[in-house]
Amino acid sequence: MEEKIIEAVPTELIKSELTPDKFLRKTNKGNNEIYVVNAFNAPNTMREIGRLREIAFRTAGGGTGKEVDIDQYDTMEEPCQQLIVWNPEADEIIGGYRFTLGKDIRFNEKGQPIIASAHLFKFSDKFIKNYLPYTLELGRSFVRVEYQSSQAGAKSIYALDNLWDGLGALTVKHPTIKYFFGKVTMYPSFGSKGRDLILYFLKKHFWNKEKLITPIVPLKPKYNLTLLERLFPNKAIKDNYKILNQAVRALGQNIPPLVNAYMNLSSTMQVFGTAINDEFGYVEETGILIKIADIYQEKRDRHIETYVDSLKNDLQFERFGLS
Repeated sequence: MEEKIIEAVPTELIKSELTPDKFLRKTNKGNNEIYVVNAFNAPNTMREIGRLREIAFRTAGGGTGKEVDIDQYDTMEEPCQQLIVWNPEADEIIGGYRFTLGKDIRFNEKGQPIIASAHLFKFSDKFIKNYLPYTLELGRSFVRVEYQSSQAGAKSIYALDNLWDGLGALTVKHPTIKYFFGKVTMYPSFGSKGRDLILYFLKKHFWNKEKLITPIVPLKPKYNLTLLERLFPNKAIKDNYKILNQAVRALGQNIPPLVNAYMNLSSTMQVFGTAINDEFGYVEETGILIKIADIYQEKRDRHIETYVDSLKNDLQFERFGLS
């Protein structure tokens, strides 16, 4: 039985915790602000993040079923960090990402990393040695429900883009990061036909054959392989992507925004298979890895280079005593 979600945390408590030392950057669009907090240095903000996550995930057909989505990874001794987009005009959180730096990840007695995705995926020795220390593990991405509709105006249009501004800034602040590792989530409400189209497309163009990461209990799609091979006859990603978009729309659906965003980041993205998350409303989670150096230049310019430029400008201001 689902628990009743907690009431909103008072705005003043949140604002008192969003101090300058937690500020990361201004967003490129929407005039919003990005902060990085955790459960210890901003406990009230963490409560609000957990509330908003649970609302967003339940609305989509997932969620923990608890009064707030806060787990052991949020509150452990070395907690996951929370990247949030703050709307200073409405005094509210627009969305967020949970992340952990690979160099900070600890391991259990079996040599597996203590991260949220470890109960779904097994990590090879090669991945642990050659990739994980240079990886930013991402999860629990959400956009506040009120900002998921374009009717909410410009702020909603740029919500996901704002989050990527934050991720871009993290790659600059932590230059050892070479990869994003995360999960693409598909909710049961999406429908198996649309899901199977997306999963086949991902496997055709992005499949990792090295088995760097494997689902512990893999989802076995029931799609007609021969039919899908005919549907996606092209070698070029962009050509088959057009077909995918049309096919999913023909089912009365759209490719989920975050899935869409990942697919349009890099041609070298790697996909590791799909697992059912029985602790999160039985959603389907597909593991992905993105090499930051291979992100399309247009995306790099928008989300990474703009932050580099802002830092240069700040240095110029300080040099001339204008800060």
